[in-house]
Amino acid sequence: MALRDLGRVHVVGIGGAGMSGIAKILASRGVYVSGCDAKDSRRLSALGAVGIDTMIGHDPAHVDEIDTIILSTAIPAKNSERVEATRIGKRVMNRAEALSAIMSGFTGVAVTGTHGKTTTTSMVTVALQHAGADPSFAIGSELNESGANAHLGTGSLFIAEADESDGAFLQLNPSVAIVTNIEADHLDYWGTFEAIEQAFLDFALGIKKRQGFLVVCMDDPGAARLIESARYADIDIRSYGESPDADFHMVDVQPSSQGWSFDTAHQGVRLGRVHLQVFGHHNALNAQAALVTMIGMGYTAQQGIEGLSKFSGTRRRFDFKGEAGGIRVYDDYAHHPTEITATLRAARELVGQGRLIVAFQAHHYYRTALFSQEFGAALGLADKVVVLEVFAPGEEPIPGASGQTMAANVPLPPDCVIFEPSWSAVAHNLIQGAQKGDIIMTLGAGDIGLIAIEVIERLQEREPVRPYE
Repeated sequence: MALRDLGRVHVVGIGGAGMSGIAKILASRGVYVSGCDAKDSRRLSALGAVGIDTMIGHDPAHVDEIDTIILSTAIPAKNSERVEATRIGKRVMNRAEALSAIMSGFTGVAVTGTHGKTTTTSMVTVALQHAGADPSFAIGSELNESGANAHLGTGSLFIAEADESDGAFLQLNPSVAIVTNIEADHLDYWGTFEAIEQAFLDFALGIKKRQGFLVVCMDDPGAARLIESARYADIDIRSYGESPDADFHMVDVQPSSQGWSFDTAHQGVRLGRVHLQVFGHHNALNAQAALVTMIGMGYTAQQGIEGLSKFSGTRRRFDFKGEAGGIRVYDDYAHHPTEITATLRAARELVGQGRLIVAFQAHHYYRTALFSQEFGAALGLADKVVVLEVFAPGEEPIPGASGQTMAANVPLPPDCVIFEPSWSAVAHNLIQGAQKGDIIMTLGAGDIGLIAIEVIERLQEREPVRPYE
């Protein structure tokens, strides 16, 4: 669909990271955009500053003067604006349909996978920018470098984070794509892991149809199965990872106090060392995916290496919030056991002899029920854990899928695990006994990052905070 056919657009859930990005790009391309969200936020303020009409709360009257309504995946079927738009015959689109329309006419580069999408999309974008390109992009978080989560560039490339959670990635039409990993998640939508695997294969077949190529991590078992199936289907696959069978073999991987570094061997030739400013083995793999993608698009290895060295992270991905009294505070979006494990291992590299103190809030009852023991094991990588009640707005509780059950599964001494259902008490529990050299982290997909700010404020009473610069 051409953008001119959308007419006047109203975005429901415009305060979300993905939806606010879509709104920005639509407005940049001359489309009238309005939008609403349940509560005010810094994103709504930023959208208003670029001429987008934003509203707090939902009202059927919001759709009276518009032609197309775009819905966040978080918007329920009974939402009053959604119901009214359907009743009076307005065009109703989901975010993937809108993103597909925006990407029309560009060479699309999509980044998907169960984990690592936001960081990898951001790495590709920053590396391309430093190589002299001006790609358009839509990412699920803000880049540290520019503070932007979306941009309409002057170049021919469009870099998009492609969400697999509801099948949205199948509605995009990229020529190049990255698959970071494939695990069982979002089973409330997919039902079975086999359905997820088939969806990724269908995604890969779309790349073949457009005569593009796919970059896939061979270290991940689910992604490795996709590689095997894709090669059988004669899809152009470039594999990466520490596996010696990978086309681009990661070698000499080293952590440091500044971040991870690695080299890549391709057809017996070392391509050069990447020095990252971010922590974690998982981020080394994300960076290698970005490097392989750039090489596939015709950039030199050196251009990719230099660009990746400039990447300093994204909001809510190992996001440094400040330091006081020698205690560092970070916030992270990790909300799946694999993500928590990767994040806490990276934190272990950084904390040294100090203690790792973590607050975690699970997202969705189904995920909590499915992975309660795995969540506990992952959180056991910390020294002290505060577990909140599950964040699952509008969902029916599942017996046993609770923060209290999860806390009982954390393999730490009882005095090191706290189930705290009261939001207002979490910050106090986190700083209780915290000492110089410790790291405090908040983890989860909801609003738990706000607690990190409160922790900083409480620590500031001991010593003035050193903000991130």
